[in-house]
Amino acid sequence: MDDSFAAASALTPAGEGRFTWSVPDGWQQGKGAFGGIVLGTLLRAMTACEPDAARRVRSLSGELPAAVVLGATEIAVEILRRGGGTTFVQARATQASGTVARASALFALSRPAGSTRTSVTPPVLPPIGDVAPRPTPEVGAIAPPFTNHYEYRPLPPYAYSSAPVAAAGGWVRERMAPGVVAPLDGPAIIGLLDAWWPAALACESTPRPMATVTFTAEVLVDPATLDAEAPFAYRARIEGAADGFSVECRELWQGTTLVALNQQVFAILA
Repeated sequence: MDDSFAAASALTPAGEGRFTWSVPDGWQQGKGAFGGIVLGTLLRAMTACEPDAARRVRSLSGELPAAVVLGATEIAVEILRRGGGTTFVQARATQASGTVARASALFALSRPAGSTRTSVTPPVLPPIGDVAPRPTPEVGAIAPPFTNHYEYRPLPPYAYSSAPVAAAGGWVRERMAPGVVAPLDGPAIIGLLDAWWPAALACESTPRPMATVTFTAEVLVDPATLDAEAPFAYRARIEGAADGFSVECRELWQGTTLVALNQQVFAILA
């Protein structure tokens, strides 16, 4: 049985710009599927509607207004504008309860490189072999089912450790059977960005339910140029919080290459 992210986000065409998706068991977080698989699937639908493979995904933004429950889901894609080198697309997922997720994406051709310099540097982590694997965020059986599909090697501060700083980091990659390499594409990168627990949980002492309400990601490199077998270095921090909402910034690295950036707004549910 194929338990990969690619298989879990597979779509069935249902007409021009329309798809069906059977939300699979085993990818839940709380009442519904975890946000990474939902938004990754919406990106997969939008990618299928872009005929030019050279226009790769550059950014994705989305909202998760309701739980995406197991079973039948309809996805409708609309091309907002297709220019000479860019395509703007949106997708909406609906179930019996109505709209459960929405996303928009920019697909674009490469442009001439500029002389821009950035100050961000990769996280300095111990070698992955020196970091103990933890199948859950330090809390055993209360971890959501979808975490079984990822390998986590976290470093302090851990979730629920009453840390003074809201941060998270370590190594992460999709968990596959020995000898099997997980497909690495734009949707898989979205899943990896969302796979880690909220950094705010480092400041808590006991489990506290939280949910993503808005999600923005920038995919900075072509996933096809990355090593599909290598782990990713992950780093996250809280930039601000008030009234039960927090703004978290996340980074995904492979070696010295910044692969993707992500900003999420989390809401405390209880």
